[in-house]
Amino acid sequence: MIHVPSLAIGAGIASVAIIVMFLAFNLSNNESELEIAPTPVIEESGPAQITSATFFENGSPILGNPNAPVTLIEFGDYQCFYCNQFFHKTEPELFKNYVETGKVKVIFKDYTIIGPDSVSAAHAAHCADEQEMFWKYHDMLYNNWKGENNGWASSENLLGFARDVGLDIDTFSKCMIESKHTSVITNSNQDAKDLGLTGTPAFFVIGPDNKVTKIGGAQPYDVFERIFNSELEK
Repeated sequence: MIHVPSLAIGAGIASVAIIVMFLAFNLSNNESELEIAPTPVIEESGPAQITSATFFENGSPILGNPNAPVTLIEFGDYQCFYCNQFFHKTEPELFKNYVETGKVKVIFKDYTIIGPDSVSAAHAAHCADEQEMFWKYHDMLYNNWKGENNGWASSENLLGFARDVGLDIDTFSKCMIESKHTSVITNSNQDAKDLGLTGTPAFFVIGPDNKVTKIGGAQPYDVFERIFNSELEK
């Protein structure tokens, strides 16, 4: 299932010359495969061109072994119910078996579609990244999730989370006040739109041969396990 909010919908690892060509979309299992072709296609108008930058730029630092053969890209919103479900129910075992063992690396990208607090939370995570604590702050946000547009990701609470993870508060506050990472979040949102995403979470698995598989929604562990194992066997 893909969570789509009922109200506000707001607002190098690979060569940037790589183009991702969409293949058939399998609506029955929410998965589709993309193939990365060696030559870019140049058009004056039409659909957005999907390159490696669409996946690898405007996101988090890599979690896991940078040389892992498989990459998992997650587009998420910190206020999203199903993102939170994935974080608590699927991610721990998935990360233990694949990320911590060096088989899969992870990049998180923002798709802030629920409300203003989604943008504030995303910005706070990027400010934490300035102190090399992106993933620690990312986890803090999901561990303190309390719903959508109800104030749990307020500026006051985000500052409290910064204290809890041990950030330098002056540096963090300056980063937040200056909105230093607004362009990163905006560009990540555009990447999500270019990929045709309409909700969160959404995942892309990139294998060692640069084939890309889309996983829509907070699917159970065995869906990711099957795709990871298939890619790792190549």
